Amino acid sequence: MRSQITVVGQGGERFNEILTPEALAFVARLDAEFAGRRAELLTDRARRRDRLARGEESLGWLAETSAVRDDPHWRVAGAAPGLVDRRVEITGPPDRRMTVNALNSGARVWLADFEDALSPTWSNLVGGQLNLRDAIDGRLDFTTETGKRYRVGPDPATIVLRPRGWHLVEKHVVVDGRPVPAALVDFGLYLFHCGQLQLDRGSGPYFYLPKLESHLEARLWNDVFTVAQGLLGMPYGTIRATVLIETITAAFEMEEILYELRDHCAGLNAGRWDYIFSLVKTFGERPEFVLPERARVTMTVPFMRAYTELLVSTCHRRGGYALGGMAAFIPSRNADTNALAMAKVREDKEREAADGFDGSWVAHPGLVPICREVFDRVLGDRAHQLDRLREDVRVTPDELLDVAGAGGEVTESGLRNNIAVALRYLDAWLGGSGAVAIFDLMEDAATAEIARCQVWQWVRTGSRLTDGRPIDEELVRKLLAEELAAARGDDDGAGHRWHDAEEIFVRTALGDTLPTFFTTGAYANHLVGRPER
Repeated sequence: MRSQITVVGQGGERFNEILTPEALAFVARLDAEFAGRRAELLTDRARRRDRLARGEESLGWLAETSAVRDDPHWRVAGAAPGLVDRRVEITGPPDRRMTVNALNSGARVWLADFEDALSPTWSNLVGGQLNLRDAIDGRLDFTTETGKRYRVGPDPATIVLRPRGWHLVEKHVVVDGRPVPAALVDFGLYLFHCGQLQLDRGSGPYFYLPKLESHLEARLWNDVFTVAQGLLGMPYGTIRATVLIETITAAFEMEEILYELRDHCAGLNAGRWDYIFSLVKTFGERPEFVLPERARVTMTVPFMRAYTELLVSTCHRRGGYALGGMAAFIPSRNADTNALAMAKVREDKEREAADGFDGSWVAHPGLVPICREVFDRVLGDRAHQLDRLREDVRVTPDELLDVAGAGGEVTESGLRNNIAVALRYLDAWLGGSGAVAIFDLMEDAATAEIARCQVWQWVRTGSRLTDGRPIDEELVRKLLAEELAAARGDDDGAGHRWHDAEEIFVRTALGDTLPTFFTTGAYANHLVGRPER
């Protein structure tokens, strides 16, 4: 008997244009084909993480895939129309205003983010799909209540959609009462409605793949692409994917991930914040992997340098693009703050361009000119640096795991910042905002994850502040109370959910065990079924 797919989320204006019977049937076909394999891979993930946490398994190059690494002949598909020049990419959620601003920003690519920069409310998700289709159709033209008109200009950025990760489900779309994997909902609805539209415009259906932890998860995505293209009558190899290398286990399988996706792969991206989060999550209970406060874990510490240099070398050897990490600063009205922030952004992008990256990310349209200027100076009329093979790079497993080289200092200010940022972000996320300006930075879910994970790690391992005080639950709760009072003092009356934010932080940062993601529990317990702000 054919499975029954049902939408249990509330209706909204024009939702029927996205949630058509044909589109839902397409998602149901993908679910029937791949939901079981996804569940098996997630079980494998959890078991491996437990072994690594207990020291029963060590990370290194996989013996069983040595033939892939040793074969010099294979290459990835590489660039497709609209992805040839990626020197500046901007990221952000697909709300109407951001969609217009990102497409008009001057960046070559826009990462339309259904993952870390989007709070997964039902209206955000369906509305985001509508906004993308309207933008591609040339119909995204609106005027705000203040009279400001938004419309997409004549030379928009190429859209690359980031679906949610394999670990999440979409509780508003169910098959026989079981929620559908969120990744398949995001991917399936976009490909069904926009894939051919993009091809007709001379572009294509392009995706960023988040939070992969192994080449087998990349293989699953490749099989999804193959089946989806066949169902929609698209030629094999139409889809292009760029993979975020943002987990410590994926860093040891970069080449294998490229190989599994080779007929659909454009390259890799250095997802720095999630990468650090993954390292803490994987080795959080082991004292030799204690990290210093977040601001001190820069891209120049030894283990992060090893990671990014390996990424560039691996990509270029196989014909794939290497994309640099996020510049999260937000232009400030304070001239001194702004000058310091812009100098840091410039320094960061200059390092990436010099290392051989083909482009990089920014979070705000105001940073596009700096990133473009830096890469223009290095690239000139060229579209990329694929000819820089970085044959000088020789990274070892020990270098990728050299956390001690980052130091371990934690100040009260650093601990307090983690608590404050996590608390403020969680409140905003519960209210439907996934990309949030906090203390002059554009923060997303990855920021909250690393902030609360570090607190858990410091408490769990008995770390101390630089002034000698132990980082224990008592100290964390004291600072939490102070930061909660400060946040409430800044309250703008917009229906904040500080109590829920505090509860999520306490549960995910001070519990006996470390939840792998705050988003899974918070989505199920605090977001689904609640009125939207």
